[in-house]
Amino acid sequence: MTRLKCSVRNCAYNDDNLCAKRDIMVGGQEADKPNETCCESFRERSESMTNSVQQGTPETSVGCHAENCRFNEGCKCHADEIGIAGSNACCCAETKCASFDCECK
Repeated sequence: MTRLKCSVRNCAYNDDNLCAKRDIMVGGQEADKPNETCCESFRERSESMTNSVQQGTPETSVGCHAENCRFNEGCKCHADEIGIAGSNACCCAETKCASFDCECK
């Protein structure tokens, strides 16, 4: 599993910069840069919503559609640690995998 640090404070799964969702998906199939990726698992926190029932954990299973990332092996992230950024995001398109590293062809 990958150690995940998340700075997306407005995400329903963010629990003190850790993800309370046990698995996420990074999008950006044709991405060449981090800002062309996103956390497809992002869910905006509403006023009536508190963090998910589970507590945040540093270990998260990370699926990955970013085919050009050097950490992507078989649609799974194999980086030791990644960061998801987008502190004031209101939708998944406003998030990004800050650890994306293009292995461009």
